Amino acid sequence: MSVDFMNPAGFLLVLFVPLFYALRKIKILNQVSFPLSFSDWNGWVFTWNNKFRRVVAIIGEGLCILGYMLIILAFAEPVIHHQERVYTSRGTDVMFVLDTSPSMAARDINGITRIEAATKTIEKLVDANPGASYGLIAMGSQAAVVVPITNDKETLKSRLATVTVGLMGEGTAIGTGLSTAVYHIKATSAKRKCIVVLTDGENNAGEIHPETASGLAKKNGIILYTVGIGTKGTVPLEYVNPVTGKIYSGYLDSSFDSSNLEKIAVAAGGRYYSVESLSAMNMALSSIIKKQDVVQSYYIRTIDDYYYYHVLAAALIALILSWIIRRLYLKEVM
Repeated sequence: MSVDFMNPAGFLLVLFVPLFYALRKIKILNQVSFPLSFSDWNGWVFTWNNKFRRVVAIIGEGLCILGYMLIILAFAEPVIHHQERVYTSRGTDVMFVLDTSPSMAARDINGITRIEAATKTIEKLVDANPGASYGLIAMGSQAAVVVPITNDKETLKSRLATVTVGLMGEGTAIGTGLSTAVYHIKATSAKRKCIVVLTDGENNAGEIHPETASGLAKKNGIILYTVGIGTKGTVPLEYVNPVTGKIYSGYLDSSFDSSNLEKIAVAAGGRYYSVESLSAMNMALSSIIKKQDVVQSYYIRTIDDYYYYHVLAAALIALILSWIIRRLYLKEVM
């Protein structure tokens, strides 16, 4: 990002500021004043000794000067140049399968819930790796596509924010979620494709066995990674059922057999990651993207944002505030 000015000659208007005060100094362009003296032979001469009004007067004059300086800046026509990569070849397709079962509301990942940790990490990963395309499956006792494979990162992040605990029921149908992901990613034209399952439990719902879904992924040349989220032991849990509105609060005995998650990942050419903190989750997902990264061609595009009207509007606001302070509050004769 760089800042430039389309009309730098506009800054010459700043020379009028010292000129103005120089003319005031030599009694030209002086403000009109009407001196009044209220005194008798032994009385006191009236003086304005209100400190607050003096401060307000300084603020009013400062706003006037600020408004003029902003007008000068506007005439210089400021522009901010942004550079971004425009990819001309397709990168890796990554489909996330996110567990939304109630246990994902356990608050044991750096003080936030497991599902919050997962969504925050996915969002960070998407921002750091713009060349890939991403999709999202919400998984519970059922599974559904939240976002199909896309390179529209803003849409993905906005839809990711809508995924909540209990969205797809109270079970964990890993086989159903995985097979749904395979179905939607296999038809894309990407040279490299992978599925990342983020869950904190074992398969306990659905009609499709995880090993069957893993075999389907391998058959279609899709690499599978599984990420087991959560710590061991008793952890606090609280969530609101999105269907009934009922609040559930208590403690969860957190422990599950990760061998099945490791087995299906290895069977489809990937690996299993166990994460108990945000840093571990960031490292796991970053490692996955790095392993699946492909060389892409791109060119650099420059985007110009012009701020003439923004600065001019700020100048107008400053001058209006100065006028209100000096004319309406201080009762100055302008």
